[in-house]
Amino acid sequence: MKLSYSHSPFFFFLLLQVVSGYDNGLAITPQMGWNPWNRFRGNINETLIIEMGQAMVDTGLNKLGYEYINLDDCWQISRNSSGYIQEDKTKFPSGMRYLRDELHLLNLKFGLYSDSGLMTCQRRPGSLGYEEKDAASYAVWKIDYLKYDNCFATGLGGGIRARYQTMHDALNATHHPILFSMCEWGIDDPATWAGPVGNSWRTTGDIRDNWNSVTSNLDENNKWYMYAGPGQWNDPDILEVGNSNAKTKGGGLLTIAEQRSHFTLWCLIKAPLLLGNDIRSIPSEIMEIISNQEIIALNQDPLGKQGYKRYDDTNNNMHGVDDGPIEVWAGDLAGGDVAVVLFNRSNRTQTITAKFSDVIDADVNVDIGASIYAHVRNLWEHSGLGVHHDKVSVIVPSHDVVALRLTKITVQQQQLLSEQ
Repeated sequence: MKLSYSHSPFFFFLLLQVVSGYDNGLAITPQMGWNPWNRFRGNINETLIIEMGQAMVDTGLNKLGYEYINLDDCWQISRNSSGYIQEDKTKFPSGMRYLRDELHLLNLKFGLYSDSGLMTCQRRPGSLGYEEKDAASYAVWKIDYLKYDNCFATGLGGGIRARYQTMHDALNATHHPILFSMCEWGIDDPATWAGPVGNSWRTTGDIRDNWNSVTSNLDENNKWYMYAGPGQWNDPDILEVGNSNAKTKGGGLLTIAEQRSHFTLWCLIKAPLLLGNDIRSIPSEIMEIISNQEIIALNQDPLGKQGYKRYDDTNNNMHGVDDGPIEVWAGDLAGGDVAVVLFNRSNRTQTITAKFSDVIDADVNVDIGASIYAHVRNLWEHSGLGVHHDKVSVIVPSHDVVALRLTKITVQQQQLLSEQ
């Protein structure tokens, strides 16, 4: 069925309701970098983090925009007698400022993790009641990024919104710019209120290394597309690309096609691109995915409009089995271009058609009967497909995608056609 909300009055009403963004000047495009949680959980230490930073440079991924090397849970151990957070010296003997300086020498940025509750999810000290002291420590260490979780906090601190606002205020009071990544798992629909509070907010629960988890997070994130923009991004969680050959949580073993779909759609929907694999040893087929500059360009496009699902066919049961829909996703790009992703969620190869009337900007006035022309480029094949009229059809393997970029889009209205 065709999704009609993209051109409806309700759609424009929603756009008017979008909250203004956090004005710290950060995350003008979605943040890119690396986080250890999906691959290493809490098994992190100083040597590992420095090696990851060096690998980011050695692989050239930093030149593609991957700039943040972040810690997740288990870097902190206690508070001192004055209430200030202390590093786990068995894991990080040189301290956070040393780690930050080492990464900055590589022209990278450094992020930390904390929690809005009494404890972190792994029962390390949380920031509830210590927001100002923690923010002051982060500023002294000159960190660049804070992921802020939501464990052990139910009913405390005035509720979710109040807790995140308190840390927002504490960070601002330091006058040191820190990207604020909110991680309350989408419980309180943060897209509707978190724009002035954080630079990104989780819209979903934790991702797992399996197809159902990836597609579930994608679907859950989609309904909030109209709230994203420069400085304020919906976050469906860290990438699982590259983890299917590792012993990680989830155990779902995504195929290469599924990992390509995962990465492509995260780029289209302007999700933060945080790698979650071991970047010291990246197989060539994974490097090909995470280093595709034409796909990354969709994510980092300066217009900053999140792509979203335009069409799906849920009655996809030619063989008597409803084995998943075929979908068309699209997003507007700077300069009038349009990104289109043909997504085959079924268990067999299918031909998917994108009608240009479904995917071009809703602001373009297209009369019934008008013709739309566009130059089409395949972003995974890095090849032009020529000029297409009104639609483009491509064969897409199971659980895979074809990513297209429409350029030089022209609309010939019916009146002009009748005069020729």
